[in-house]
Amino acid sequence: MEKRTLGTHGLEVSAVGLGCMSMTGGYSDKPDRQEMISLIRAAVDRGVTFFDTAEIYGRTPTRSSWAKRSLRTRAKW
Repeated sequence: MEKRTLGTHGLEVSAVGLGCMSMTGGYSDKPDRQEMISLIRAAVDRGVTFFDTAEIYGRTPTRSSWAKRSLRTRAKW
């Protein structure tokens, strides 16, 4: 996976990112949680380190907490 430097402090992220708004039902009905966890894990396994998230995507902490836990258990950094 190609990397890009983000900002001026040397932080490198993958050139390809994963947008996460649709994972919380921001666009339509809330998708299957297990499918979204599988998607996040597959992205990490393929070298994705840039995940586009925002608090507004999941307005309650519990709504996005499963995604954060999935990333923590998969992350290699």
